[in-house]
Amino acid sequence: MAGMARTSNEAPLVLLDGASMWFRSYFGVPSSITAPDGRPVNALRGFLDAVSTVITRERPRRLVVCRDDDWRPQWRVDLIPSYKAHRVVLPAEEANLPIDVEEVPDELTPQVDMIMEMLDAFGIATAGAAHHEADDVLGTLAERESRDPVVVVSGDRDLLQLVRDEPVPVRVLYLGRGLAKAIKYGPREVAETYNVPVDRAGPAYAELALLRGDPSDGLPGVPGIGEKTAATLLAQHGSLAQIVSAAQDPASRLPKSHRTKLVAAADYIERAAPVVRVATDADVSFSTDGDDLPLAARDPRKVAELAERYGVSSSIGRLQAALDKL
Repeated sequence: MAGMARTSNEAPLVLLDGASMWFRSYFGVPSSITAPDGRPVNALRGFLDAVSTVITRERPRRLVVCRDDDWRPQWRVDLIPSYKAHRVVLPAEEANLPIDVEEVPDELTPQVDMIMEMLDAFGIATAGAAHHEADDVLGTLAERESRDPVVVVSGDRDLLQLVRDEPVPVRVLYLGRGLAKAIKYGPREVAETYNVPVDRAGPAYAELALLRGDPSDGLPGVPGIGEKTAATLLAQHGSLAQIVSAAQDPASRLPKSHRTKLVAAADYIERAAPVVRVATDADVSFSTDGDDLPLAARDPRKVAELAERYGVSSSIGRLQAALDKL
């Protein structure tokens, strides 16, 4: 039980962006990886192996797999109708929006059930919240934490808004180029990469995303304000609120072209703020009594049965080996 002897200051709370990780596993592991009965298990195997790698790298005492219980909450759509609209499986004429249909692969959905089944048997906590995305669960749990350092693991840049140093460090292990090349971001790294103020790097990143837009989420941004201009405005004025204030003040030194664009987009800016910002007050529910990372399977017989059924015994072995080193 060496892992239980470590002090909380040394062992982080690791929050995994479940959907982000199993999507990456599905597309990163060959679909030829199948269970004995022929069902694809590439996402299951890739996800389990990724969890093992993260455990070995971060040596957590606590770990939560955060779920997307509502990947496109209606309250966000009500504010920005184009939010994730291109991912909705609807004819464009029905949605009255220009939609590029982006379906969840048929072979992935059953594997998410397999992943949840395996996590439950192992006793690894999952967490979700009604009417909220995984981002909001991650944000809420990171915001709540006042004891252990937090590491958020995701391939979604939106989560960079969570970085902070106080009251506990929150870092984002960004998987954009894969787990082997993952980059860990704190306030300094976010500030250096995106040229936002370091003293409020997390919130400033969210404001940068709001201004520049994000096609992957269907956020239009302020027309004519790209990432470079947005970063310059944030550096000059400090915050989105100050930028908006300057745009409304004829005496400010804001260039006329920027003022015109920002004033024209005032309604979008107001509506987009709660859409872009990760919620930190979601009503999160857990699958287990706590978030302590088990050092051995809670139900070893069930885990062994599932591992054999799905043909992932080697991945379960790697997971247990990672836990044995804690």
